[in-house]
Formats: sequence, C-alpha cells, structure tokens
Amino acid sequence: MVFDGENLDITSEEDLSPTVTQEGDFVLNQCSELYGLYEEILREKRHSWTTHLRLLTKLGSGGQGVVYLTERRGSDGFTLPVALKIFSPERYSSPNHYDSDMSRMGRVAAKVARIQHENLLVVENFLDRDRIRMMVMEWVEGFDLRRLLTPKMFGTVKERFSEKRWEYINEVLVTIGPEQPRFKAGVAIAIVRDCLEALAAMHRHGIVHGDVKPGNIMLKRSGHAKIIDIGSAFDVADPPQRRACTPSYAALEVLQGTDNTPRSDLASLGYVTVELLAGKPVFGGINDFAKLIEAKQTLPDRLHELLPPEVSTNELLMSFCQGLIDPDPEKRFQSAEAADLVEIGAAAFHRQLVKDDLASEYENDIRIWIDELLEIEAASPGFLTSN
Repeated sequence: MVFDGENLDITSEEDLSPTVTQEGDFVLNQCSELYGLYEEILREKRHSWTTHLRLLTKLGSGGQGVVYLTERRGSDGFTLPVALKIFSPERYSSPNHYDSDMSRMGRVAAKVARIQHENLLVVENFLDRDRIRMMVMEWVEGFDLRRLLTPKMFGTVKERFSEKRWEYINEVLVTIGPEQPRFKAGVAIAIVRDCLEALAAMHRHGIVHGDVKPGNIMLKRSGHAKIIDIGSAFDVADPPQRRACTPSYAALEVLQGTDNTPRSDLASLGYVTVELLAGKPVFGGINDFAKLIEAKQTLPDRLHELLPPEVSTNELLMSFCQGLIDPDPEKRFQSAEAADLVEIGAAAFHRQLVKDDLASEYENDIRIWIDELLEIEAASPGFLTSN
C-alpha cells in the first residue's frame, strides 16, 4: 500500500494511534511520555486551567460596572480580543445581595450563551475572582448606535467622503436630522428587523433583555445589527427583586412598577425606532419622572409631529411604529416575530419599498459604511469612539 504526497497524516477516528508513512509502514510512537499525558486527558472527566485576561481599553461604564476590551491569552502565541464586563457591588446594600443577584445573572448568562443567534451577543463565560463577578463576551467590531447618532459623527465625517459618496449616504443611509443624524427608513427598519430577530430568540428561551437602547445595539462590520449587554436581562420565571433600566427607553409599565415582559422590550425597541427615523431623542430633555410617564402615554398622538413627512405619510410604517410603542402592552404586537411578520410588520414595509423600487441592499450598504467609519477610526484613533 503506497500513499502519494508528503507528510501524510491519517486523522480519522479509525486510525488515531498509528502514523502512516509514505511507504505505508506503521512506526512506533516516538512521544510515548506525551502520548501518555494525552490519554490521561481523554480519561479524565474534569479539567481546569487558568485563563489569562489583560485589560486593554475601557469600552464603557454604567451603574452595573465597567466593560473593557480585553485580550485573552492562550498557548503558543494564541490571543483573542474579548469584551469583559466587571460587575460592581457599589449599588448593593450588602455582599450577600450582590452574591444573590450575581448568581441569578450567571444563570441568565448561561441561557443566553446557549442561544447562539447571529444578532445577539455571544456570552463566553461567567467568572468569579475574589467574589467579584465578570462576564466574558465576544468583542464586536463596529459601532453602537449611540456613537452614530451624534452631530459629531455626521458633521465631521462628512469631510472624509467624496461629494458623490456623501450624496449616496444622505439619500440611502443617513441624513441630517433636527438634533442628530436621521436614518433613512429602509436602513432604520433593516436594523430594527435584526433586533427583532435577537429579541425573538431571547423571548423564545424565556429571557427579557430589559435595557434595549441605542448604546446596546451594535452595527457590525458584517452589516448586521447585534443586541449587546445582557446585564439587565432576566428569566421571566425568576425575575429580579431590583430592576435596572434606562428610564428614557424603558416601557411605560416598567416605569410604573407593574410588569416587565417581552412586550416591554418591544416598547423600548419602538422608542429606538422612532429616534432613528426622527433624528432626535424621543424623550430628550425630560428629567422629571412624572413628565416622562406622561410623554410615553401621549407618544402615539405625537408621532406625526416627531417624524418627517416621508415617514409620517407612510401608513404602513406609522402602523408599525404604533404597534411597538402603544402605552398598553396588550395593544402592542403580540411578539417580536409578529412585529416583523404580520400584515403591518417590518417585513411588509420592506416589501413595499421593493415594490416601489425604493429598496437597497441594506446589509451591504451598512457593511460598506461601517468599514469606511472603521478606516477613519483607525487613521484617527478615538475620532468616533470618544465622547
């Protein structure tokens, strides 16, 4: 029996032990000591090792703690960028309360880690070091919507594009709004549809995200949107005693202290949707709690005032927004899947654009735009990511 080619290895399960030479002769394993260790690993049922994480750059911070871009080091020169969230005990009344909440968070993180959806953050591990909990997550290359919805992004970046390219961006992707960049309807709904996919995956597993907002939605280099930061997420069967949310983007019922359900996530995404389309924060400048509740109650009646004519005159798009932000959870879409697929859902609006020959290749357009922004950021570090 003769084998052609050089350095031929047989790696099928039937021939794990022997090495086959070019002439077909079997040779004795020359690494008997190492091979013994290899077999010992296969026999053992449990293994442990130390993960080396080096904090590189702070990506963000908030009431729950701080997130760092981190380098995970393995063997033989292996390194991998990951995001590391370190949960702060500052807001807890006692170490036991922190431990209890972190135990719940660990269980939620484990459920999210098993979902493995393209539009949802990948959770890789949940760690304990001297009782301080840390969550290891994928590092997503791109920009969150909070960074993109700034006058700085729109005004200064304009200088970096050719006149023809800038004209296309304004017509198809994003244009100037009353207070911040305003996403064109087709692109905005493409982003929202990705978010609906992520929420649908979470909700099917009984998880409520609890803090959908621009800062927790990333536009990836691939052109997709991804929902990140599950620090406020919870299992509907095991709700937390303390609720964490961002008031401006929290559903009305959450602020009123009643329910916090999958439909509450839809309301939060609805506020983001209106902001993308309007070019200004929906509840900007409202610092009084009672006034914020009133503004959320009256939002459906004020949509025509907030949105530009190209949006407010589109009956289908307005119905979609109404189905997300209705103050009564029972009058919202029944689920994230329904919000995308029903007769007045997001998919129907995209079909309408296709029919009217107004659609674009949204994923590709977003991918190219994010690539361009990343090139600008690489040339001028901090240009887009700094506050």
